[in-house]
Amino acid sequence: MTPLPAPRRSTPRWRTVVAGLVLALAVPLVAATPAPAPSPDPVRAAEYWIDGAHVDAAWRTTRGAGVTIAIIDTGIGKGPHAFDGAVTGGTDVSGIGSSDGRTPLGPLDSDHGSRVASLAAGRPNADGTGMIGVAPEASLLSISLGFGTTATVPFAKQVATAMVWAVDHGAKVINLSFTTNTLDWDPSWDDAFLYAFQHDVVVVVAAGNRGSGTSMVGAPATIPGVLTVAGVDQRGVASRAASTQGISIAVSAPSEALLGVDANGTVETWNGTSGAAPIVAGIVALVRAAHPELSADDVINQIIQTARPAAQATAHPDPLYGYGLVDASAAVSAALPHVTANPLGDLSEWIRLHRRAPAEQGPQPTTAPVAIPALPPAEGPATPGSPLIPSADSLLYGTLPLVALTVPGILIGLGVTAAARRIRSARASRTPNP
Repeated sequence: MTPLPAPRRSTPRWRTVVAGLVLALAVPLVAATPAPAPSPDPVRAAEYWIDGAHVDAAWRTTRGAGVTIAIIDTGIGKGPHAFDGAVTGGTDVSGIGSSDGRTPLGPLDSDHGSRVASLAAGRPNADGTGMIGVAPEASLLSISLGFGTTATVPFAKQVATAMVWAVDHGAKVINLSFTTNTLDWDPSWDDAFLYAFQHDVVVVVAAGNRGSGTSMVGAPATIPGVLTVAGVDQRGVASRAASTQGISIAVSAPSEALLGVDANGTVETWNGTSGAAPIVAGIVALVRAAHPELSADDVINQIIQTARPAAQATAHPDPLYGYGLVDASAAVSAALPHVTANPLGDLSEWIRLHRRAPAEQGPQPTTAPVAIPALPPAEGPATPGSPLIPSADSLLYGTLPLVALTVPGILIGLGVTAAARRIRSARASRTPNP
């Protein structure tokens, strides 16, 4: 008899259920475990103005696409990825740069233009890390200037030419991060800046820095109608070295511990209103992208009217802070009534008064001129006579005075001569013979 196989011991059903539950619970537990947080990007973290000026909040509405910013400076470098796809055109107005304006110029700080451009509209890395500009989707124009004596074209003419070229090539924002340290400007700038204003362009200008010897704002920051930017530190206090003061200041922006991409792609730390200005230029681009229907005058009004009051300001506008600290989010989202004129001044009126006003005329006569009768003709001699024969007048006023003076002179001369002879004779008689 074939023995029956030993009974097979089966797993109890409750154990199978429990094992299934454990396996089912294990899956969601593993999925719910948070992945390690990526390390913060130190470059992005250092851009304190992105959060401080509420730029990140403005990015929820726009990043500046469709707006062109002209950077009139030392030229934007070709190498850095921050400018890949950003620079859409350029030129050189100095006579020593490349035709596209992309060759950095200047023996001292040729990277200046690249740093300015990176603050205004630099692109981040492909993975989103690295430095990012205020308007990272705006376009850039690179117009290279030659500072100092190296340029073959006078500086004033360079700036005037650059302004017109920028307007003609589509710029809606122009950034000027330089100063002349003088209140006045070359007359050629009158028409150049007026050309920009008449073509609906916002011109943003740096106020200058005390650290470089500028105590008061200088041209072009003194030109009526430009948006002049002063500098503050991380606390919102006017910078002692990286800013200046003046009644033409419109708003303030960070100017200390800024970042900028050099022409070789290196991210550097720098200070100055040269960096504060492109931060504001980028914000202007955000406003223009969000509200393409607004005129340049309206955009300027949006910027100054939404600026946050500075705690240290003593006036409104203040000579150190202007209307206050620039606020990108408020400028983009505010709904303000339209203005009929540039709130920062009318350049055309200034030109009319100071350049082309007619010269003042002198006082006009209030009475008729007095008529003076003509003199009677001179009378001729009563009796004809010869000019060789002396007349009574010639004897009285000529001959007699001459005789009166001559005769005594002759007598005196003879007397002196006779006296001299007697003296010599007397001396000769007293001299003994040898």
